[in-house]
Amino acid sequence: MFEAGFERYRDATILVARVAMMWLMVRFGWDKLMAVSHTVDLMAGYGLPFPALAAAVAIGAELGIGLLLMLGCGTRPLAVLMAVYTLATALTGHRYWTMTGGAQMANAIHFYKNVSIVGGVLLLAVTGAGAWSFDGWRAARRRA
Repeated sequence: MFEAGFERYRDATILVARVAMMWLMVRFGWDKLMAVSHTVDLMAGYGLPFPALAAAVAIGAELGIGLLLMLGCGTRPLAVLMAVYTLATALTGHRYWTMTGGAQMANAIHFYKNVSIVGGVLLLAVTGAGAWSFDGWRAARRRA
């Protein structure tokens, strides 16, 4: 019975999950876009080669892919890309094991938050976007 209730609201739940997971990405992608020079400096501070390119990738992934996943457009492949991007940001931007004190704790939280997001988007890659999505709309049109 409990499982049947979830199945009844499957598509609505997947929509809520897509929006909830990607809200963080879209919001911070927007912030990066609004302060591009700061974003480039941030990437340089992480020691990344080609910080301007890294900033463009970050903005594209967070804002672009984030919005597309919210809408459920190209969900499965984009969810895999978002998982790779998010894991990469955890490993480059939240290296808590190299820190001490409060910075270590704060970055450990962000690192494992990113790992949790990776799990969520990989699950989205498996489930797909659900019927309440652009992908679902396209699939329904193909069947009609």
